[in-house]
Amino acid sequence: MSEKNYRALLVEEKDDRAFEKSIKEVPFSFLPEHEVTIRVNAAGLNYKDALSASGHKGITRSYPHTPGVDASGVVVEDLSGTFNEGDEVICTSHDLGMNTPGGFAEYIRVPASWVVKKPSYWSHEKAMALGTAGYTAALALWKMENCGQRPEMGPVVVTGATGGVGSLAVAILKKAGYQVWASTGKESAEPYLCELGAEKVIGRETVNDPSRKPLFKPEWAGAIDNVGGNTLTTLLRKCGRNGSVATIGLVDQAEFSMTIYPFILNGVNLLGIDSAETPPEIRQLIWNKLADEWHPELPEQSATYCSLEAIPKQMDLILAGKTKGRVVAII
Repeated sequence: MSEKNYRALLVEEKDDRAFEKSIKEVPFSFLPEHEVTIRVNAAGLNYKDALSASGHKGITRSYPHTPGVDASGVVVEDLSGTFNEGDEVICTSHDLGMNTPGGFAEYIRVPASWVVKKPSYWSHEKAMALGTAGYTAALALWKMENCGQRPEMGPVVVTGATGGVGSLAVAILKKAGYQVWASTGKESAEPYLCELGAEKVIGRETVNDPSRKPLFKPEWAGAIDNVGGNTLTTLLRKCGRNGSVATIGLVDQAEFSMTIYPFILNGVNLLGIDSAETPPEIRQLIWNKLADEWHPELPEQSATYCSLEAIPKQMDLILAGKTKGRVVAII
């Protein structure tokens, strides 16, 4: 490649263990020796990116580093022969943005197995308005349906419904024909959640019962949970027979405590959703569903678009819980 440098968000560790975020010119030697080089057009912001940029060593081991687990762009070179120069592609999850330089840069270089073709009628910005968040929500529904979840069983609850994954889970479930109950602590978000497709908006207290009863009368048929902790416990204890609860986040806490009664008396399924290491064939299947029968109808306010330079501020906002929907950097 003729260029000597490219622009990237670089997170650097200082002597006092502080972490500094800035946009810098980076040499191409910073990129790893993988097969596919992609010119990034858009990148989506995730909570994990903000943690990486804050110095979370459980996500990123060494610095300087470029975060960004989502990227959409154009293939510049593919040494594996899987893609052609000029192919428009999506790369999300795996190790991108964790210990492999990520999408908040003009270029990324990744293994061919991490890359899928972008639907031709989507813009790069549209692809990143879904990104890992949309992919994760769709993967959760796919696993739920593999365990027998169906719209006729009753409502599905989405917790943390104003977040990136939560917002898209509401919209995808609605498109798939489900009755959706959106749980949030933000009263002002009700119009937004109803526009996404929620039939009912419920408060956090409904899905966070502090009592120690092992089982409750069923109130919903399934759930997609972004919160964890006692919220996950409550979702399981109030889930109807043979329903599924997909766990995809831990906004509250990672631990939860409960009896096995929901599982052995009501046949409830607890499903773990790992979107990072999905096999390529399933990854392409999920993206195809998002491009077709599960393609969500999103209101304009479901995504915020900004420049690469604005991403550090957006990272601070997402850590403070002050973002709504998706944040997409146009690069």
